[in-house]
Amino acid sequence: MIMMMCATLHAQEAEMLTTVEKVDIERYAGLWYEVAKIPNKFQKSCDRNTTAEYSVAKDGKVIVVNTCIRKNGSINVARGIAKVANETNTKLRVSFVKLLGIHLFYGDYWVIGLDPEYRWAIVGEPSRKYGWVLGRSSTLGDDDWTAIKSILKSKGYDFNDFQMSVHN
Repeated sequence: MIMMMCATLHAQEAEMLTTVEKVDIERYAGLWYEVAKIPNKFQKSCDRNTTAEYSVAKDGKVIVVNTCIRKNGSINVARGIAKVANETNTKLRVSFVKLLGIHLFYGDYWVIGLDPEYRWAIVGEPSRKYGWVLGRSSTLGDDDWTAIKSILKSKGYDFNDFQMSVHN
């Protein structure tokens, strides 16, 4: 019985996803390169050179512009909005769906790892079905990858689920 309770508590701990302590949104704003991702259906058309650019609007919302190049060479641009969902700015709710000027279908965007100098970030969401490694440049050093892999493991992600992004 005690073993079963311990196993249940461990499973619940593993399911809880924690974020970094705090994100300075002004510092987080700017251009990020997608360095790695868990492949997902909404980015299926993206072949290479995926970036995300964030800027802070006067109302405090974050404007999101994701760009990539498709297999046929055309550029794909997705514009969205993010609302800060907690007082530490570590959890955002992002929407790329707009109908009659109203954003719909917000998804979780949680900063679960962040370099102290804001050179790279790890973004995830509670189910761990999605995840991204972002960098201020399109490549990261070995020490960065060691830290990132350790954070992903501690957060319940399997690094083998991530695919390296192509930039040229």
